[in-house]
Amino acid sequence: MPQSFTQVFLHNYKFDAFLCIFARAMGGKRLKTGAGKIGGGPPRRCRSGKWTQAGFGGITRFAFPFLAGYRAMTQDTTAPDMPPLPMLDKARANLRAACDRLNIHPDVFEELKWPRETLSASLLIRMDDGSRRAFKAWRCRYNDRRGPTKGGVRFHPNVSLDEVETLAFWMTFKCAVANLPFGGGKGGVCVDTKALSASELERLSRAYIEAFAPFVGPDRDILAPDMYTNGIVIAWMADEYSAITGAPLPNAITGKPLAFGGTVGRTDATARGGFFALRYLQGSLGLDPNKATVAIQGFGNVGYHCAKLLHADGYRIVALSDSRGAIHDPDGFDPLAVMEHKHKTGTLLGAPGHGQTREIGNDELLELECDVLVPAALERQITPENQARIKARVILEMANGPVSPAADVWLAEQGTVIIPDILANSGGVTVSHLEWVQNRSGFYWDASRVRDHLRNVMETETQAVWTLHNEMGLSMREAAYVHGLRRIAEAVEARGTQAYFDGA
Repeated sequence: MPQSFTQVFLHNYKFDAFLCIFARAMGGKRLKTGAGKIGGGPPRRCRSGKWTQAGFGGITRFAFPFLAGYRAMTQDTTAPDMPPLPMLDKARANLRAACDRLNIHPDVFEELKWPRETLSASLLIRMDDGSRRAFKAWRCRYNDRRGPTKGGVRFHPNVSLDEVETLAFWMTFKCAVANLPFGGGKGGVCVDTKALSASELERLSRAYIEAFAPFVGPDRDILAPDMYTNGIVIAWMADEYSAITGAPLPNAITGKPLAFGGTVGRTDATARGGFFALRYLQGSLGLDPNKATVAIQGFGNVGYHCAKLLHADGYRIVALSDSRGAIHDPDGFDPLAVMEHKHKTGTLLGAPGHGQTREIGNDELLELECDVLVPAALERQITPENQARIKARVILEMANGPVSPAADVWLAEQGTVIIPDILANSGGVTVSHLEWVQNRSGFYWDASRVRDHLRNVMETETQAVWTLHNEMGLSMREAAYVHGLRRIAEAVEARGTQAYFDGA
């Protein structure tokens, strides 16, 4: 199917963006360029149908080819018959370019250009009808310089090796932003769980652990939930790991049910972390909780708990949505009443508000007049197609990647403050770290201690990112990426670089 360069680029953007961001933070040189002065741009098809080198006339760019390429590739140019570029290959090329031009020691590139380990397996299970079926599975340990790798296992029909390694890379950064003693890991199985029975799902979950048991462990690679791997799936995995090792080792997997060694506070940890970040910045952002309005896309676990916390703090929740539609009431909703209605009817449509409630579409919810917009559902919800209609002053990213790269740049230029996913939704992995710590010690904390720790972490890292944002003139997303990359670089350099050995 024909793909635009925009589509190809956006597929790879999350990997590439941090390189451009770090270039800015490290003082990359600005230079004016005119038509024809920049060579080596990405090939694109012009109106005549011929392949040409992209020109970047009349723009200001840093002395870093990625940014110019990004500006060109977010334009509406098409590349029929061109397959998507592997995310990891694209990232590696730009990482090399960044390290050549910036004040980053080459050892950092050597650490980050490849995953430390990736294991592939075929999971063969017996189906309920007696047949056998194989499922492709992966586990990646991307980088462990800051500690054992940590990351979820997702069950999804679109999982691929490239995706798993990409997500493991970004988990490395999320753990660094939260200052956790973990590196990044990720796992996945290419499967549609909706097509499996409960018994088949259990066999698949246990088969995953059987295949990767030598690869994981509490001091090596710690598993966690992800897409379509809920509490019962994690319990099966933890049980299988204990059976294989011959000893109960609950600290090998986090996100477990409470009775299986889980921790209090994990259910709402992601939402509560985002709430703490927003509350910490509300004075700086000019938000008055008793006057500010909030629209939340998504009413699953994260969306519901985020709505409940903000409502309790005084914010007026004027819009909510689920997969079936959205509701809007300028006078606000009580999230508890909406959830009660959803439990009874299976949808939030028809839930009562405090005034005149009306049903709207998910797209319309994103474009409502409100102070804070909380995308807590799917990725790529705000794009160049609707960016000009986004009216919120602040966007709190509780989903992963809800704002597309091009829209992110445009909104930042308009003055919209985006609290990025890599910071806003790091509450989940922060409390998972506490679960790991409690499992290791055998001493379990109460809910107030878990929440106090989470608040301290979120406020500390939010302040650090906010300071970079102001001092270096970066967007919040740029500042968060720089914050994480600095810590990873420090961990690499602390072990000695070529400069140390040259001077020894």
